[in-house]
Amino acid sequence: MIHQSWQDKKTIKTVTCIHTNAAKYMVDRVLTEGKTYEVKNETEEFYFVVDNSGRVGGFYKEYFQDPGN
Repeated sequence: MIHQSWQDKKTIKTVTCIHTNAAKYMVDRVLTEGKTYEVKNETEEFYFVVDNSGRVGGFYKEYFQDPGN
């Protein structure tokens, strides 16, 4: 269960939240537009970041801007 140790894992990179306009979920409760977040894991579709609650959550990449791209 690798997801249980993500909180302590080294940060891969940082990304900036560019919007919280989610069609299905209320991401504005745990993400803030303009704030930079630490990426702990990444898949093709998601970033797993330390959100405003202090926990690692998975969010679609469309909510973020990667300064490396």
